[in-house]
Amino acid sequence: MMKLARLDFNLFSCTRLAALVCLVLAISFMVPSTAFSQDAGGDFLQSLSGVLSDAPEGSDERASLSGNIIQLIALMTVLSIAPGLLVVMTSFTRFIIVFSVLRSALGLNQTPPNIVLSSMALFMTFFVMQPVFEDAWSDGIQPLLNNSITETQAFPRVAEPFKLFMYANTRPVDIELFRDIAARNSNTETATLKNPQTVDDVGWRELVPAFMISELRHAFYIGFLIYLPFVAIDLIVASVLMAAGMMMMPPVLISLPFKVIFFVLIDGWYMLAGSLMESYVPYAGTGI
Repeated sequence: MMKLARLDFNLFSCTRLAALVCLVLAISFMVPSTAFSQDAGGDFLQSLSGVLSDAPEGSDERASLSGNIIQLIALMTVLSIAPGLLVVMTSFTRFIIVFSVLRSALGLNQTPPNIVLSSMALFMTFFVMQPVFEDAWSDGIQPLLNNSITETQAFPRVAEPFKLFMYANTRPVDIELFRDIAARNSNTETATLKNPQTVDDVGWRELVPAFMISELRHAFYIGFLIYLPFVAIDLIVASVLMAAGMMMMPPVLISLPFKVIFFVLIDGWYMLAGSLMESYVPYAGTGI
């Protein structure tokens, strides 16, 4: 329970962050309209800094305040794209695609509903990614909150566990694909590029899209294997109905309960969840 509690945001901290954001937005409306008519965006920051501080222009205190405003804007931007990062840098993609294929194979249009499938994929993602989240928290976020390290030092420490996880679960051929394309775009000879032996030899530019297409490949491969037995049930039911002369009876109307009971009797959710989570290479940690 204590490990899970370390991953949760403190409600009071979130409230303070929201209050700070509202304060900045309110003050931005208090800035004179002439600040928005300047050609450079720096004039707006200078005007906003002047409202928040009485320090003389050009002083270190005024510069520090402007830097804090930029950091706050960057934080808001990161929070806005956090759902996208969760999809492309974790196991969520594979889980949600497999669950969607399973629902189509069963012939169920809205059962389980989307919210149930998304929630199940989300919590299974948290289960698989928990060691990654713990390393990112203990090595980067917690020291930053304790003012032990700077933001510049914290960013690579937070990103390194995710990079190790993606590298361990990405096919080398997918990495090579994007490395070759990047080399051609930058006019670099492909022969001069060494084959990546460690995670340090691969950049984020190549690793993230390579990880995404690897996840899609695994998801569709698992979905194909799931689909086969249900297609066989549909064919058997359709053949029986044709032999009985019941051509007007929709085969899906008869095969649906058989597919559902078949999936339940083989304990399909247990097998599927276990196979999906075990399909990932275990995370070994950063060792920072």
